[in-house]
Amino acid sequence: MFEKNILKNLDIFLLSLVLILFIISIILIGSTSYDTSFHITREIKVQTLAFILGIVAIAVILIFDYSIFERLDKILYITCILLLLAVYIPGLGKVQYGARGWIDLGPIDMQPSELVKVIFILAFAKYLSNNSNTLSSIKGIALAGLYCAPIILLILIEPDLGNAAVLSVISVGMIFAAGIDSKLFLKLSAVVVALIPILYRFMEEHQKIRIDAFLNPEDLSLPGNYQVWNSKVAIGSGNLLGKGLFNGTQKKLKFLPVQESDFIFAVLSEELGFIGGFTVIILYLLFLYRLIKTAKKAKDTYGRLIVIGILSMFAFQIFENIGMTMGLMPVTGITLPFISYGGSSLLTNMIALGIALNVGMRHHTINF
Repeated sequence: MFEKNILKNLDIFLLSLVLILFIISIILIGSTSYDTSFHITREIKVQTLAFILGIVAIAVILIFDYSIFERLDKILYITCILLLLAVYIPGLGKVQYGARGWIDLGPIDMQPSELVKVIFILAFAKYLSNNSNTLSSIKGIALAGLYCAPIILLILIEPDLGNAAVLSVISVGMIFAAGIDSKLFLKLSAVVVALIPILYRFMEEHQKIRIDAFLNPEDLSLPGNYQVWNSKVAIGSGNLLGKGLFNGTQKKLKFLPVQESDFIFAVLSEELGFIGGFTVIILYLLFLYRLIKTAKKAKDTYGRLIVIGILSMFAFQIFENIGMTMGLMPVTGITLPFISYGGSSLLTNMIALGIALNVGMRHHTINF
């Protein structure tokens, strides 16, 4: 349970970084619908509500020692499976953006794969902390991979390549941190790279098209390339200081796709220029650095692996989202943490933050 004297260990700086990113989010989401004045749109209301619910979730999470999740690992794993299967329940599951990955909750839609990412981290951290001594063998790594496979496959089937990629990176990051033999890791990585052409043949057609588009960026006839091209034009036209807040022309003329979510970094760079984009990247680097510090000072292996999983999740999402707006990564629909519009995404990120803060608060054993 909660002890008041551990509040002094709460990472206020980490919380402050997230608050700044949220304020930037509200301004940019407002900018995407700006006409002659700033409007409080439905998107702003949803984003604000998700942030408030996230703060409440963090407060609740901090009450309990994170070790409570260690005892619930099997329940958490089953919960992941059930949440991903829930999208197939008639009247509850919903097809949106070409994927059956949503649950209709009336006034809002929930994307189970977002929440599953955090629940999976809690369950997998327990598995790895119990089996870290087996990761020096092919068999041990294969078993760890089999633990992850059902959840990743269920997300792929939706199909949601973006979140499947995030889960894969989380899994690899946690396995690596759990103590895998480095030489064995390099050999397995080489095998995975060699298998990519084979895996490509089994992908859905729309997934192949995205990869083809990424490999042939000059071909604007391929779906997505025209949007990425406009994103790069927006970022480049921002120059050093940008065109001014609310004054982005690529945004106003609707050349930028999904500008409040997937391509919100392009809106930021067009309106606030290189300085604005660079400032946000610095904020993210500070955020990731604080998570690294939290992982290092965790009181046990379970807590350290939890934070490594959360760190891997955020690091990949940040890199992938910003990279795809510049044409450096394939377009996958992964949101920019704490900035992109999306209630499920923001709430999930806040819950993940709360768990990391919980580990950080309890890095010292309380003596009486």
